[in-house]
Amino acid sequence: MTSTSAFRTGPRKDPHVPDLRSVDAASRPALTAMLRDMPGGINAIPDLEGRRATADRLDRERRAQSSPRVAVEDTEATSCGGHRIPVRVYRPQGRDGGSPLVFFVHGGGMVLGSLDGGDPVAVRLAEELGATVVSAGYRLAPEHPYPAAVDDCVDALAWAVAEADRLGADPARLLVFGGSAGGGLALATALRCRDGGGPRALLVMAPYPMIDHTGESHSTRTLPDLGVWDRAHNAQAWGWYLGGRPADGYAAPAHAPDVSGLPPTFLDVGTEDIFLDETVDFARRLARAGVPAELHVYPGAYHGSEDLAPDAPLSRTVWATRLAALHRALGERGEAA
Repeated sequence: MTSTSAFRTGPRKDPHVPDLRSVDAASRPALTAMLRDMPGGINAIPDLEGRRATADRLDRERRAQSSPRVAVEDTEATSCGGHRIPVRVYRPQGRDGGSPLVFFVHGGGMVLGSLDGGDPVAVRLAEELGATVVSAGYRLAPEHPYPAAVDDCVDALAWAVAEADRLGADPARLLVFGGSAGGGLALATALRCRDGGGPRALLVMAPYPMIDHTGESHSTRTLPDLGVWDRAHNAQAWGWYLGGRPADGYAAPAHAPDVSGLPPTFLDVGTEDIFLDETVDFARRLARAGVPAELHVYPGAYHGSEDLAPDAPLSRTVWATRLAALHRALGERGEAA
């Protein structure tokens, strides 16, 4: 396990009062502007319908401009249960086949998010890696509690691998990518594939994954609420996601009884992210189980800061490091900036 961490220690201010002094200076203005326009952040909107409407509007505004290097197709995969799963396929232009295959899972706390919301990252992966990217539009809680989202991801991944030749991709060059809730689902999918004989990725990349339903980690209990993803709404989202069911290791991978045999895994997280401790602890578990694990902890980064403040030097470092790891997994040269 490798780490580029610099853990901050010492007392924190009142966790109920946002204290942006601890945030990376170049990443701070974007967060300040968001809080000015949306006091308390999206989770301060009292009803889920309002949060979803706002998230969908923001996703549409942020949706990547069409790229001449990437062809985009909306289609559907068929689940084992017979329902249709929306998928969006991104294919690099000028490739005759054999491109890497990236299975992408968007975030949103298991209750928000969409294919549109994942569009900027999916386009970036297709462009930077020359990869065919399949993005899964999994069902959301609370309408569809666990295991619906995991089932959809497992089925969509199986579809992507089965259709790889038609999509111009090589299923032997499979990567899985998901951040936040998408990271939790990426890890859950890897666990399900391990246990069920499903596709095995060369690398699972799961930035700041949502994997612990208990909310008992030190970072979740003590970090200030910055208006991005806070502990109260994390607990609320987990409640909706579990739907009153107990959490097993597929629902909350932090509590999987055995993580051995998972593919090599890349994790990153910021020191101002409530998922800090569960991410670090999971990386340690992987390493103890003999799974190649790469961990990067970024001082001053908050949840999703590389998306909210993409031009900050720290955000560029985050993405350069991720892309270098993805290239290495494919046996290609990749160097972090």
